[in-house]
Amino acid sequence: MRMRRDWDRRARENARHYVATGQHDWTDEEFFRSGQVELEKEILTDLPNVCQGRDPRDMRVLEIGCGAGRVTRALAGFFGEVYAVDISREMVRQARAAVAGFPHAHVIRNNGKDLSAVAPKWRGRFGIGRRLEFDFAFSVIVFQHIPSRDIIENYVREVHRVLRRGGLFKFQVQGSPLGDAPEHSWVGEWFTEQQVREMAERCGFELRYQYGAGEQYYWLWYFKR
Repeated sequence: MRMRRDWDRRARENARHYVATGQHDWTDEEFFRSGQVELEKEILTDLPNVCQGRDPRDMRVLEIGCGAGRVTRALAGFFGEVYAVDISREMVRQARAAVAGFPHAHVIRNNGKDLSAVAPKWRGRFGIGRRLEFDFAFSVIVFQHIPSRDIIENYVREVHRVLRRGGLFKFQVQGSPLGDAPEHSWVGEWFTEQQVREMAERCGFELRYQYGAGEQYYWLWYFKR
């Protein structure tokens, strides 16, 4: 799979730079502090929507596209249980090292199109088997690299499958076209406001808030109906 090969190559070359391109050379302190800043900016300022009255220490959360564990580590310092997925074996290795001191944080390599690696769909003798259920799902600087709206929408549909009723999936997509990219898995598909509304409806979510339509960082608040 081309996307997996591309991200494994980037991870071997300079994982932290490709995760957060603001710097080429990151120290541990700088890199993980940037993840803490992401937590403070996008989650701690939005606790009524994220936690909905729950104690974060009692919440199980999901991160899609964890990269080298920049945000995963910050999530693990705040929430009771964290599951994070990434397509790249090398990114997963680095992310596991980043959360080595957090036994309640689990980093899993997935297939780049669904969540079967963390929450498999299976049928037992008496129907659908028991699976993990998440209270909150989060993704940042990930979907903007995926060159297929179908794959992005399938991830959204998968989050709906594993999220508790009423739970929030807060994520960022590309909100403006950036033109052709030299690498197929670097600049992904972009979305209009109409498209994100239609995607929410098809996948069983309510688009309650949005920010950044027409910009690179287009944030969406999808609540499971």
